Amino acid sequence: MADNGNGNNNGGNNNNNGNGNANTNTASSTTTRLIIPASAPAGEIVFTQPLPTVTSYYKVAQGNLITFGWNMSYILATPTHLTVSAACSGGNTYPVGPTDGIIAGTATQVVWDPYSYQMSNPNTPLPQAVCTLMICDERGFGAMRRAGYLAPNNALQFALYTPQAYTPLASGWKCTICNGAMSTATHPAAISLLVTILICLLSGFHLLRTTNNR
Repeated sequence: MADNGNGNNNGGNNNNNGNGNANTNTASSTTTRLIIPASAPAGEIVFTQPLPTVTSYYKVAQGNLITFGWNMSYILATPTHLTVSAACSGGNTYPVGPTDGIIAGTATQVVWDPYSYQMSNPNTPLPQAVCTLMICDERGFGAMRRAGYLAPNNALQFALYTPQAYTPLASGWKCTICNGAMSTATHPAAISLLVTILICLLSGFHLLRTTNNR
């Protein structure tokens, strides 16, 4: 009897283990699939800082940070990340932002320090030119427009310039737009001569007019 009891118990244990394994193997995981209507518009960016209607000029100087801000609309598929870059004359493209142009997919602004970039990349200096700000999602700037996904944007233009270093007169500064004729014209002796000639002409004209009236 004891043997039968143990056999039954073992059988019960085996049945229990079998049920446990069966439950584990048949457990299924569910995945959520994003369904976007084909009629939905493509996601877009609208710049808020600076406004794209006027070209803004930014000085490349120490401590002079540039902030680009925007709003995103019609985004149904949140980007994994955004890539921000500046395409400038000469065919060069420069990363914008502190993380080589890669920012969070939900970001609505980026702060750029062009001076620090200039110092860290002397072989690819920023040009003094008009540049185009380019923003795209992880699909790249060449991605086609797609319902609910962020469309690449290049609607904002801005300009960069680098101020010249100050050079005092004692160190040999010279006016690059001045010439000898301008220097002669502004000399005191030349001015006095011109005034004298003008007075003589006016006096002669007055005498002739008086004689004719008589």
